[in-house]
Amino acid sequence: MKEKKEKLSYASLSPARSKKKVQRTSAFTALSIAPGSRKKRKRVGRGRPSGHGKTSGRGTKGQQSRSGYSRKPGFEGGQMPLRLRVPKRGFTSRNKIMYQIVNLEDLERVGSESIQPESLKKAGLIRDVLAPIKILGSGQVKKGFKVLADRFSASARGGIEAAGGTCEVRDLKSILKTAGAAR
Repeated sequence: MKEKKEKLSYASLSPARSKKKVQRTSAFTALSIAPGSRKKRKRVGRGRPSGHGKTSGRGTKGQQSRSGYSRKPGFEGGQMPLRLRVPKRGFTSRNKIMYQIVNLEDLERVGSESIQPESLKKAGLIRDVLAPIKILGSGQVKKGFKVLADRFSASARGGIEAAGGTCEVRDLKSILKTAGAAR
């Protein structure tokens, strides 16, 4: 036997405003509920005839069958958890300084003689002006740039000075203090 589809219209979805009948326009087409979208919830613990009686779908005995059970993340039923089985090697320092790296060949893209952190950000070479910047010596520089950064590799310093430029190290601690006071 075919089941009848439950038909809904816009008028049945909106609340009635008064007791008199309100004529709706036919601009709204009849709405129907998608098959399978409305499913009755599983009612457990309602006796044997319900199909979910006795143990209520929890199996027989054990920690998971008891009320108040909650599994902690990473718990493997008493077995030694993976995070403890895996060998631990190495060390990650909390005080590690993550430098934003800029190569010598990228300095040409800035387009000015004086290269500041702000101009590096405008050129899309770094993300944050206040984060530490390190210039590395990959590539060559044709012009003499005046570069302001936090660190320079030996090859980068040599490349900039060989092209007639200068390397200036900025004092990041004082910049961070003034930026912190401004916030």
